[in-house]
Amino acid sequence: MQAKTLSMASYVFVRIHKEGWPFVALFALGALLLGLLWGPLGWLGGAATLWCAYFFRDPDRVTPERANLVISPADGVVCAVDSVPPPPELDMGDEPRTRVCVFMSVFDVHINRIPVAGRIVKLAYHAGKFVNAALDKAALENERMAIRLDMADGRPVAFVQIAGLVARRIKCDAREGQDMRTGERFGLIRFGSRVDVYLPPGAASLVAPGQRCIAGETVLSDLDAGEPDRTGAIR
Repeated sequence: MQAKTLSMASYVFVRIHKEGWPFVALFALGALLLGLLWGPLGWLGGAATLWCAYFFRDPDRVTPERANLVISPADGVVCAVDSVPPPPELDMGDEPRTRVCVFMSVFDVHINRIPVAGRIVKLAYHAGKFVNAALDKAALENERMAIRLDMADGRPVAFVQIAGLVARRIKCDAREGQDMRTGERFGLIRFGSRVDVYLPPGAASLVAPGQRCIAGETVLSDLDAGEPDRTGAIR
């Protein structure tokens, strides 16, 4: 089935996520009050309001539809590809598996998307710290929401929303027992954060540290392929 072509207008006039409208309104009110105090401050407040709207943008994406492709759940840069056990609270055992970590800066789209089709079988929220999400210890120490999804063939995939240095709010709309499609929106994180994906045992990463990913589009892994983890070089 051929994907629907996005219109040019969809690239220019990007919707704002409903979670962002209260913040945009607060920024706009602040800009108005600052402008009443002193004109130049109003212009600065207006610029901040535009940035807030930009932060909460929610563009459509074209998601590959072939089965067994694991797609990036977040916009951002791959900050690590390693092999570690999945979060113990998800009951997936302690066997190390490939983990791909995608770090989102405050300039990235922060809408999170389902990496592969399946059923949500477990959600586990963990309160924690707010250290820099790019650091490896953030996966263990930071506030996070861990999600286990079982594919149709029974293979489990885990993905974890991790709050960062600036982030103070994890929003997850997924629910246990819910069937999800690859690329479907399931939540967001305010402001700057990270999402980790734990692939099934034996699966390799098709992205390398430093590579930029697009949520809902960039292929992190092909579960039908037999190639090893990919490496990359800065050119």
